[in-house]
Amino acid sequence: MGQSSSTEQVSPELREVQSLAASTGALPALEKSFSLLSDPHTNSIPLNSLQKCFSLTFENGISEQTAVQKELPVLLSHLGSAIVDLFFLADKNGVSWIEFLKGYVKCCGRTVASTSLTNLFQVFSTMFSKAGLPVKLQFESYEDDCKISGSLLPIDLLLLLWICWILLSDSRTLKLNLQKSRGDWSLPDISHLVLSAIESCAEGGHKLDHWDCIVSDLDVLLPVMKIHLWALKTVPNLADCFVQFVHARLCSSATHEEKMKPSCSSAHENSPAEICNTNLLTSGRAWAISLSLRSPMHEEISKICFPSNAGDINENLLYRSSLHGKGLNRFWSNVEGYNGQLLMLISAAHEDNKNTRKWIISALTDQGFENREMSYGTSGCLYAISPVYHVFSSSGKEKNFVYSHLHPTGRVYDAHPMPVGIAFGGSMGNERIFMDEDFAMVTVRHHAVDKTYQHGSLFPSQV
Repeated sequence: MGQSSSTEQVSPELREVQSLAASTGALPALEKSFSLLSDPHTNSIPLNSLQKCFSLTFENGISEQTAVQKELPVLLSHLGSAIVDLFFLADKNGVSWIEFLKGYVKCCGRTVASTSLTNLFQVFSTMFSKAGLPVKLQFESYEDDCKISGSLLPIDLLLLLWICWILLSDSRTLKLNLQKSRGDWSLPDISHLVLSAIESCAEGGHKLDHWDCIVSDLDVLLPVMKIHLWALKTVPNLADCFVQFVHARLCSSATHEEKMKPSCSSAHENSPAEICNTNLLTSGRAWAISLSLRSPMHEEISKICFPSNAGDINENLLYRSSLHGKGLNRFWSNVEGYNGQLLMLISAAHEDNKNTRKWIISALTDQGFENREMSYGTSGCLYAISPVYHVFSSSGKEKNFVYSHLHPTGRVYDAHPMPVGIAFGGSMGNERIFMDEDFAMVTVRHHAVDKTYQHGSLFPSQV
């Protein structure tokens, strides 16, 4: 199969790389994959076989609100060769066992997040070059380090994010042992992520109309090192999309090929566009949140990003105002007694120069809601969701994560009643977010009043 038996002398180099692969838990699956992919006469994997292992097609893609770019199918057609050229060293016979392991470790081994992100950018740049498309990225290698420079346009970043979505969707399909139509991808609207990067990375004070712009048409250069920093801060799990894809294709594809069961939905039967009509938490918005999470909530949110059936979308839904009724009492009757992590989305609007500007914000709590007269909680996170995405995690200075208080029962008169409603951050009377008991009014204050969550605007033009 390529690896040495116990009676053969194992070189120090092979022993080291096998140890690195074993530390990921993937060595037994890699041994089986190598035996299935390799030519028994040469004991190596032919290059075209390994490239095919990573190949993807894009034939029937649909997208929420944003036209699918014509470059995407062309880029994906070069994915397999880009991965093999970058990470798997071959000789005249193909890729040997030791080089197969080295390639896996380069892609999926334990490393810092910035290295995995650089690997992703290298694959993206190589796909562009192979497709004959222009991309302004340069890489300089120094021993085990690689420096990246250059810039991307918003359309380039949109393509990169869509490719990451496809890679993760494919890996989850293999992981869950499902079968989907080849080349049939349903792409989410992720303009909020691209706008987030533009806000964070664009130089020269670029002005944006967040509510009325097409991100793929914007002509602004985004320095790749700033994108790199933005990704590490805002979507730290982005590079995991590539890592999980390589792992799934090498460790799951060969072993699951004969056992795959049909999925309960296809891209056209249960598309993100259809979900968008009824849910605030669309697949694109859910994916953005999942890219920031390492907690058990990550998997729950991912089910909404990549539903295998309609039940996955609302499986853990506790409350929706359009379904359960509006107001704090209706809300409480549905969430009382739930003690786990909870994600709450709030949709509202304001008037700006006679235009109605709709926006969505969110709060992630580490525990269920309690009826108290003071703030509580051990951790939490605020999100700007739409039209632009930002994450505001705990600042570590104060712990006013959540406030939730109902009308007291059994009291006749209280000279100084506590506010009735739900709040996040800030202090009593100066909450960062406060929603009244009728859910008719949402007050969002400037971040200066808040020492619990990190600073930043929860929606564009917030004052």
